[in-house]
Amino acid sequence: MTLKYLSFSISIAFISWIVGMIVNTYIRKTDYYNKRLSNLNFIESDKLNYCIGLNYFKWIVKSTFFKFFNQKIKIDKKIEKVDLVNLRNEMTKSEIDHLVALVFVFIFAVVKSVKFDVIFGLTIMMVNVLMNLYPSLLQQDNKRRIDKLIQRI
Repeated sequence: MTLKYLSFSISIAFISWIVGMIVNTYIRKTDYYNKRLSNLNFIESDKLNYCIGLNYFKWIVKSTFFKFFNQKIKIDKKIEKVDLVNLRNEMTKSEIDHLVALVFVFIFAVVKSVKFDVIFGLTIMMVNVLMNLYPSLLQQDNKRRIDKLIQRI
């Protein structure tokens, strides 16, 4: 039964990415996006990021098939400030996509927990954290590093 829950959870997480992209397309046109959402920082501490395993997640993204998902988020050897700003904007877009997806799946998990089974909802949330929250936190960490590079240039 838990394998069924897990496969469903992974499926809904992939679907949530599409929902996140669609909703983000509309959100990006607002002032709120440019003023508030583009500068989110949930965890600013590098030590806390290390404690929650973000460095392992970063390795997984860089070393598995996930590295092929968003080809716009890559850095070349020679890069200019304009390229860094564009890269930061792409990371912000990806981050907000994942946050919208996180909220979508959270609502879905709560409904499944109430209507069907708490274990089902918890399984959905565990997968949701790995496939939506961690990528968002990774983008925030990368954006902080890019901001430091932009200031140096």
